[in-house]
Amino acid sequence: MKILVLSDSHKAKDNILTAVELESPDMVLHMGDHEKDCLIIEQNYPYLPVRTVRGNCDSWALGLDNDEFELEGKRFFMTHGHLFNVKTSKDSLIASAKNRDADVVLYGHTHIPHYEVIDGLTIINPGSVNNPLKYYAILEIKNGVTKCDLKSL
Repeated sequence: MKILVLSDSHKAKDNILTAVELESPDMVLHMGDHEKDCLIIEQNYPYLPVRTVRGNCDSWALGLDNDEFELEGKRFFMTHGHLFNVKTSKDSLIASAKNRDADVVLYGHTHIPHYEVIDGLTIINPGSVNNPLKYYAILEIKNGVTKCDLKSL
């Protein structure tokens, strides 16, 4: 499974569509700050599953602050990150992900791409797709193994 991971689009809908066109993902995950930008995916690719969470700039949105789900045998915890103060430290986010038995934690908010594995927990921030470098991540799950590539348009 190939997953396009986005965050902090801040109305950069064209960048979202470009990433979808370049990567041909099986699914899109958006970590908030204009999560409604993903409606452009539904309009152009109605078959493509999209999951989003609210960011600190999405106070009007009706979506979730955090989302937990399972894909390909991996447990995901997805959040924007502002509620865990990720600009200061990832400790609270990591502790919460571990308490939820997550295998993968996805967050945004900092606009800075980040990928690491700590004690078997895969931690990914795709960066901002609206940043001048237009960051995003590709997460692949194959035969129970996760692989992440941080990219820019």
